[in-house]
Amino acid sequence: MRLWSLHPSLLDRQGLVALWREGLLAQAVLGGRTAGYRHHPQLERFRESPDPRGAVLAYLQAVADEADRRGHNFDRGRLDDIPVWQGSLEVADGQLEHELRHLRRKVEVRNPHLVGSLPASAPPAHPVFRVVPGDVAGWERA
Repeated sequence: MRLWSLHPSLLDRQGLVALWREGLLAQAVLGGRTAGYRHHPQLERFRESPDPRGAVLAYLQAVADEADRRGHNFDRGRLDDIPVWQGSLEVADGQLEHELRHLRRKVEVRNPHLVGSLPASAPPAHPVFRVVPGDVAGWERA
């Protein structure tokens, strides 16, 4: 499971679709509708929010907004019918840089013509995150 902290606009088509699927899985896990992935480290930051389900819903809505912007049709009917959390989660700038390097490696393989569209550094964060100074997150797998 990869729930990118990067802004969804940075993802290629395959990355955006995978993020949608994995975000829906995270929604199911946090909603108690699946036994798998319950202890996945990427869910820690959502669980630490005052409203984990509302936070992942806000996350997914921003992914769907990016899909709409690109002309894709992600089924918003799959989103939980609960209030959207209005807060923000923190993400360290070091985590964003780590994810940018990871994304760059993926895009170099599957869509090398898009590598030049990625920022060299200081990538924008997903709208649900507020950037703070810091290193790679403790939950990140090396």
